[in-house]
Amino acid sequence: MVDLVGHLLLFGGSVCVLLALPIFVGKLVRPKLPTPEKDSIYECGEPAIGSSYIQFDLRFYVVALLFIVFDVEVAFFFPWAAIYGNAVQLADTALEDKARQVLSARLLDQDLGSASTILPEAAKNVVITGFFDLLVFFVVLLVGFAYVWKRGDLDWIRALTKKSQQAADQTTSAA
Repeated sequence: MVDLVGHLLLFGGSVCVLLALPIFVGKLVRPKLPTPEKDSIYECGEPAIGSSYIQFDLRFYVVALLFIVFDVEVAFFFPWAAIYGNAVQLADTALEDKARQVLSARLLDQDLGSASTILPEAAKNVVITGFFDLLVFFVVLLVGFAYVWKRGDLDWIRALTKKSQQAADQTTSAA
């Protein structure tokens, strides 16, 4: 138990030193040339205007959520490819018995000696089922993308142009 505590203290101390060392060295080495421009608030390349307690345009959040949704959905393709890629190899009738046993054990997540061998006919059924599962998933993804596109959430520049055109129309009609 004393060894464990000693190792944890040694590890924790080394972590603290390794984290603090670059900060300390940077403070010693970097030049100190403050200017009003450098001291100003930086917000995504845009100059800060007015209070920070304003409502942001909802499009920022919509685009961020769309990115997360489509990014996560595309990440589901990788496990599908890993599992059904093995099934496609098992559907090959020219595959040797030893290779078939190894792929079957990998697909069934079992030990090599205890795994049952998947026959080519069963593998073809898995491949067909997996293909239609992916097809349905991809169609749902495309329907969602078409909905977002039709709704205009991806037309960032055109929406700004319409808004600025409306503001210009209001200023000219008021004058």
